[in-house]
Amino acid sequence: MTVVRYEPWSLLNRLRRELDDSFETTAREASWTPAVDIHEEAKQFVVHADLPGVKPTDIEITAEKGVLALRGTRHFEQKSDDGHYSRVERVNGKFVRTFTLPENVATDQINAKFKDGVLELTIPKIAKVEARRIEVQAA
Repeated sequence: MTVVRYEPWSLLNRLRRELDDSFETTAREASWTPAVDIHEEAKQFVVHADLPGVKPTDIEITAEKGVLALRGTRHFEQKSDDGHYSRVERVNGKFVRTFTLPENVATDQINAKFKDGVLELTIPKIAKVEARRIEVQAA
């Protein structure tokens, strides 16, 4: 029989390393973060995301497993003929934003519009399914 040394913190350390790796992956994947406003109306949620300089074809929207994800790329447009800039402050590159969706939304009916650098998503609400009590009857 082999003696195995017990390390009480090994599981916690492994979890910390996995979380660190996860955050590093997200940071590498996204180089900027667009501003987003979300407001709730009676029949829907409305999301506005500021995406100036992003083309609609460079935006990907997914909704699965209760998570809404906005991904895309803003490409750097070099306007100078000689290729020399004295300052570049406008960010470019990939972005990712994710949001947890409530249970009472119809993800298959999400609508997206893009106008003047603002993405608008409308997410319709559905009737919330209430839990019901089921009586157990003796046989």
